Amino acid sequence: MADPVRPLWSLSARELALAYAGGLSPAHAMAATLARIDAINPELNAIVTLDAAGAMASAEASARRWKAGRPLGPFDGVPVTIKDNILAAGLRATWGSRLYRDFVPAIDETPVRRLREAGAAILGKTNVPEFTLHGFTDNELFGVTGNPWNAALTPGGSSGGAVAAVASGMGALALGTDGGGSIRRPAGHTGLVGFKPSREAVPRDHGFPAILHNFEVAGPIARCVDDVISAMDIIAGANWSHGANESMTERPRIAYAPTFGGAPVDPLIRDAVARTIAGMRSFGLDVEMLSPFDLADPLVQVWPVISQTGVAWLLANKPDWTDKVSPAIAEMAAAGDRHTAKDYLNALDTITAMQRTFDALFERYDFLVTPTTAAMPWPAEQSYPTEIDGKPVGSRGHAAFTPFANALGLPAVSLPCPTENDDMPVGVQIIAARHRDRSLLSFAREFESRLFVHRWPPAFGWN
Repeated sequence: MADPVRPLWSLSARELALAYAGGLSPAHAMAATLARIDAINPELNAIVTLDAAGAMASAEASARRWKAGRPLGPFDGVPVTIKDNILAAGLRATWGSRLYRDFVPAIDETPVRRLREAGAAILGKTNVPEFTLHGFTDNELFGVTGNPWNAALTPGGSSGGAVAAVASGMGALALGTDGGGSIRRPAGHTGLVGFKPSREAVPRDHGFPAILHNFEVAGPIARCVDDVISAMDIIAGANWSHGANESMTERPRIAYAPTFGGAPVDPLIRDAVARTIAGMRSFGLDVEMLSPFDLADPLVQVWPVISQTGVAWLLANKPDWTDKVSPAIAEMAAAGDRHTAKDYLNALDTITAMQRTFDALFERYDFLVTPTTAAMPWPAEQSYPTEIDGKPVGSRGHAAFTPFANALGLPAVSLPCPTENDDMPVGVQIIAARHRDRSLLSFAREFESRLFVHRWPPAFGWN
């Protein structure tokens, strides 16, 4: 049975499975989770479409299977949320835009279908910025989402609603997407484990148009590495299955880049990640600092070409879009219209050249470690911080460390660093070579209890 001291909504997916096997009814856990949502979601605005009746019906069906000794797997009856740019049959999917205000899909995207088939109880959809293109979470349909550590600050984006839900106990796990850091940076801002799989590791179809080329992937967000691995066992495809016997190198070679191209990093982040690196070395891990590190610099100039062109292409097929998108999206579309085919092909060619340089890097090292974000959370209604460590930055200054993994299709995970004086969370990012997802998560799990720490937000925790 579950620990009587801990509320049921605080249990991880793994802990719930153990409790269900011991006799706890998934319906009781779901009732506790729905009560938790009723109590705190109005303040955080994390879940924007709630299916309480459907979630309870799923939990009751799960309870019958557990009682009969025939659960569908370890996720049977686990409460899960779905990001609002991933399609789930019968649940409104708005992509954070008035353009899709009333869209209700009739079919699940593949990872959602696989979660349902594994018995997961889907709570509803989590908030996103419009078209999931910004690093904070606000839109004209649902408004702003707050960070459980300080509701006046952003949880990041675009998986801001997803991380706010998991960090505050509104579901054990969230299914998110990552097109340039959209899982990892919000996980870093809220003290969670956020995993961006290799390209094509998680099959997707029946979804919204792909406006970020093939750079966006679906992945899990959780409070522990075990839950991320269990989720990948469900939602991933053949590449993940074929790597089942993949083992972590006995003595991994680790590169550490404290910054990219001299980009400013918040001192609190810089110090927390440096202490984590010192912890790695204290356990005998071989960590080499790479400074200066400029291998990702070429992406800075070409990344906007991809996103702006994608928006222009999307809206070109929507003749009635003019009054249905925000000014920021309209500006992106206008910029995208000015790009030429040469610009787009140059961006792709630049990324291909980067692939070769990072392939060479991962011949020398098993993992690359960086901060997850360059900035601490900023005011929730502000699109990005304009200054980091006293230096002015542009709209992507806070996101310096994440997009290259998307462009190159690399697996990457954000893990919560220990911090001093109960500071807000800080994430450290670990990246591996393509299709080395299992090795990366095995490393994360092995050192999770020694180097990383999950904490509950003071205002939304239980202890």
